[in-house]
Amino acid sequence: MSLHELSDEQREIRELTRRFADEVIVPDAPAWDREHRFPVEVFSQLGELGLMGVNVPEEHGGAGADFLSYVLVLEELSRGDAGVGTTLAVHIGAGIMPILAHGSSEQVERLVAPLARGAEMAAFALTEAGAGSDASAMLTRATGKGEMRLTGTKQWITNGSYAHTFNVFAKEDARVSAFLVRRGAAGFAVTREEEKLGQNSSSTADLLFEDTPAERLGAPGAGMRIALSTLDGGRIGIAAQAVGIAQAALELATGYAKQRTAFGGPIARFQAIQHKLADMQTEIEAARALTWRAARLKTAGRPHTVEGAQAKLFASGVARRQTGEAIQVLGGYGYTKEFPAERYYRDAKVTEIYEGTSEIQKLVIARGLLGEAMREG
Repeated sequence: MSLHELSDEQREIRELTRRFADEVIVPDAPAWDREHRFPVEVFSQLGELGLMGVNVPEEHGGAGADFLSYVLVLEELSRGDAGVGTTLAVHIGAGIMPILAHGSSEQVERLVAPLARGAEMAAFALTEAGAGSDASAMLTRATGKGEMRLTGTKQWITNGSYAHTFNVFAKEDARVSAFLVRRGAAGFAVTREEEKLGQNSSSTADLLFEDTPAERLGAPGAGMRIALSTLDGGRIGIAAQAVGIAQAALELATGYAKQRTAFGGPIARFQAIQHKLADMQTEIEAARALTWRAARLKTAGRPHTVEGAQAKLFASGVARRQTGEAIQVLGGYGYTKEFPAERYYRDAKVTEIYEGTSEIQKLVIARGLLGEAMREG
């Protein structure tokens, strides 16, 4: 699928986001990374543009665009700064979408509109210190009848220090259920902000729940189904983010190759550089095609578990490899903070880890390919 196959609305949303990224995000992204600063003001501006709820139905305060439009927004924001892309991906894909899909009409009415307008932010609290890929090993517990209470901890929660609504998963009678917790609830605290390799403009926090009141989201025991369906879509978002990071690296390397001179002319005339750039562009376009394919399937309401896993697996690998190649094209400058190539490299690595590691994506793909044969023996 090429840009020419996008609808007029999709192209307009993409161009709006691209302009915003170039004018507002790109100039300040190095400082956010250096200072480990969460750019709160950017998300207010994105809310004013309708992008904090780009694919949320209009009746719930969003822009009413489709899922592919959301993917285009993530790609362009991540091209400007990966941390901004991560914040939005979790806010919409893992924060708002589960409430829309599984919340009661009262919960949707009360919670979604402020999130979609950007007045509030959402988070997704699944991971624990001993429960990452094996989410069923979580220790956080839910007790009570009627009003539920949560006790436990969550780790590496994106938007954790800034979110107002948290989708929290906990064990209830040996089954996992989903709950909603509001910032400021009794017994709830953010205990630390993580120091990370990259994506320093995003918030990654640890959470504590001590007999914290919570609302149920969906049916009792439906937590794993809600979490896994959320991750199915989330993987497509992370693939889009990886494509955006890789695209930024390609644009930097291409521009540098045209301007940097050696041995009497621009280094772009050397076949070794041309081959690197050609490989970069080809792999990025392939990753984009896989990502858009998965997004189109989700938009159409068709199965997309395997396609989303394929997109994330391939795009995240492309981002890691090709940001490294961008550093190579820039040579010594690529290893310094004078250029953003090293930031792209640091930011890219986590796309192979969060919302399911690359190894987990391979298991998902293999399960789709082999089916019951995987369980034999």
